[in-house]
Amino acid sequence: MTNGMTDEDKLQDSEQAGRRNAAAEAEEIRKETADAAPELAEHDRLVELEKALEDAISKALYATAETQNVRRRLEAEKVQAAAYASAAFARDMLAIKDHLDRALAAVSDELRDDKVASNFLDGIEATVRELEAAFARQGITRIDSVGEKLDPHRHQAMMEIPTEDTEPGTIVDEMQAGYMLKDRLLRPALVGVAKAPE
Repeated sequence: MTNGMTDEDKLQDSEQAGRRNAAAEAEEIRKETADAAPELAEHDRLVELEKALEDAISKALYATAETQNVRRRLEAEKVQAAAYASAAFARDMLAIKDHLDRALAAVSDELRDDKVASNFLDGIEATVRELEAAFARQGITRIDSVGEKLDPHRHQAMMEIPTEDTEPGTIVDEMQAGYMLKDRLLRPALVGVAKAPE
């Protein structure tokens, strides 16, 4: 054993060198023969063209698949954009509805008994009903809160209220209504959540 190589390693190296030399010699003979035999050159050219065709077909299939993926992605984005295009406008309209609800809640019974004020309040209530109907047509729904378990995906806890009457984690007060636009959160409900008394 010399230089860390066994006889078997030397034999393998020798075989590999022989194969390399044989391959080089075969290529050299092939070139010389190809010059003398045009049908061999044609065969080689045909093999090259077939390989180029396979590459072109593969690239075309890849490009077609990529185009279909882009088309599907754009169609899905278009559907999403159309479905949720009204989100910013809807948020603005929620603020108006909140103001109308607060105005109606602040009206005293005396004012409701007054004939002129009563007609005015009827108009405000009709406006609120029409606004709610428009919300329903657009897929905007109010989130249920009071009596429900706190869901951080739909509710935002603003305070904890100690109580023995309700299980901790249950919503006991709603400061501001929350809304969904189809399956997306438009605005979380601002709520008070029950906790065990200390």
